[in-house]
Amino acid sequence: MRYYTIRKDGKGYVAISPDGKKGYILKNYITMNNLIIRGHGGHIPGLAEVVDLKEVGILSPIPHPRQDILCMGMNYANHAGEAAKFSGDAFKTDNDKPVFFSKRAASTTGTGDIIPAHEELTDSLDYECELAVVIGRDAYRVKEADAYDYIFGYTIINDVSARNLQTGHKQWYFGKSLDGFCPMGPCIVSKDEFEFPPRLDIKCRVNGELRQDSNTGNLITGIGRIIEVLSAGMTLTAGTIIATGTPAGVAMGMEKPAFLKKGDKVECEIEGIGILKNTVG
Repeated sequence: MRYYTIRKDGKGYVAISPDGKKGYILKNYITMNNLIIRGHGGHIPGLAEVVDLKEVGILSPIPHPRQDILCMGMNYANHAGEAAKFSGDAFKTDNDKPVFFSKRAASTTGTGDIIPAHEELTDSLDYECELAVVIGRDAYRVKEADAYDYIFGYTIINDVSARNLQTGHKQWYFGKSLDGFCPMGPCIVSKDEFEFPPRLDIKCRVNGELRQDSNTGNLITGIGRIIEVLSAGMTLTAGTIIATGTPAGVAMGMEKPAFLKKGDKVECEIEGIGILKNTVG
């Protein structure tokens, strides 16, 4: 099942769709967080209002996350290499432990929304297509073998990054947390739509040019292990969003970095989920 947050007649609603075309509004859920916390079995109510998803606004599936986005750094080997080449001081790691950081996202944006250029702060705006895991129920001290039971579904995140702020401040939080730096969507797809762990083609295009092209099966630290490590000492509450890392092909990894500029169109695509489309403005 596919879960959307939509705008219809100026109001926001949660909707489900089996095919990404026809949607069914779930008026008994106030927000997507409310649906995740209360639980949903993927059933379509008999009297649900039906909408054409092409005729309504598609928002981020979780417009207001309950907490910051949890993120994985250097979780594809080829991206770790290109990042260290760009700035060994800021990105190189010889630690065999997973690299975690967080991304401030009091609000997220959806497909079709603008990525602010923030030209007054950055001259090196970059994209990162990532598979995001949405936790379905509170997880504490969960073993890798049991992690699947705690997942609600998957979505796409563009972990937009200001590289000069990352390297200049010697940390990642500020450079990844400017307003508008967390496009998400277009929907959440329930976990049962994929094998576990999911092995999905992941791509990013800028103005139609293929920049990133990999598969989520190439994650260094897999989803089950990520959940086990994080939940060992902190509760991952229902609705927690974990961005699992990006593959090679980001702008900073190019011989002549082609950072984003106003007017650029960015498409993040993950097999079975859809395409997250945004324009820099």
